Amino acid sequence: MLNKLRESNFRIITMLFGLILAVFIVSVLVSVLTHTTPQALIDSLLSDETQFAINLSLVTSAISTLFCIIVSVPAAYALARCNFQGKSILNTILDVPLALPPLVAGVGLLILFGTTSFGKGLAEAGIRFVFTPQGIILAQFFVNMPFTFRVLRSTFQGINPRYEYVAQTLGSTEAEAFWRVTLPMSRNGLMAGAIITWCRGIGEFGAALMVAGATRLQTETLPISLYLNMSCGELPMAIAAATILIVISLVSLFIFERFSGFVRVF
Repeated sequence: MLNKLRESNFRIITMLFGLILAVFIVSVLVSVLTHTTPQALIDSLLSDETQFAINLSLVTSAISTLFCIIVSVPAAYALARCNFQGKSILNTILDVPLALPPLVAGVGLLILFGTTSFGKGLAEAGIRFVFTPQGIILAQFFVNMPFTFRVLRSTFQGINPRYEYVAQTLGSTEAEAFWRVTLPMSRNGLMAGAIITWCRGIGEFGAALMVAGATRLQTETLPISLYLNMSCGELPMAIAAATILIVISLVSLFIFERFSGFVRVF
């Protein structure tokens, strides 16, 4: 009886810590959402600047997410299925952007594509990244690719390779087995990876600021808009950008949890 009472008290204490964390998070979100009047929020949301920031954020995050998936699918499959010398080193290198502060990643991208002969050659060919919307896409891709890679790698690791072997015994090549069997079975992981990458792309700030700058109505995404308006004391405009980011984050997190299933990101 005493042991059961102790176990019950322990569970209550652990649940209490979870409840405290939940209250803290909700308090932060509510303080943002309620720090302006509904009319001021609507006016800010309908302003040209906010509309531009929304459109640019949606376009750049969608393109960077597409690039992340295109690159991560074959890379994640190879590292989930193949064993080769240096595999752990390659895994570590692909995870490096996770540990880098976004500002450091942005500085590296700025130097590589802005001051080196490689970057100057691209600029002469008409491919510019520094202080352009293309730089936003580049920054989002570099910072968020490891998340896509990790989700997809876990997804492929969770699919039994015997399905591919059976398909190959029935006449399919290794590539055909991947396209016809493995890829359709990984659709939930693909959806989860795409959603979390897109959500993080919309919220990317540090690296995008370094590469693309913070120019109104040119490289102004929602996080940049929040930063610029807070710097200028335009609180309603900043709250509008923050509100959109909060809503997108909550919806994206719900969809991610719905589709991720057994996928382990970390």
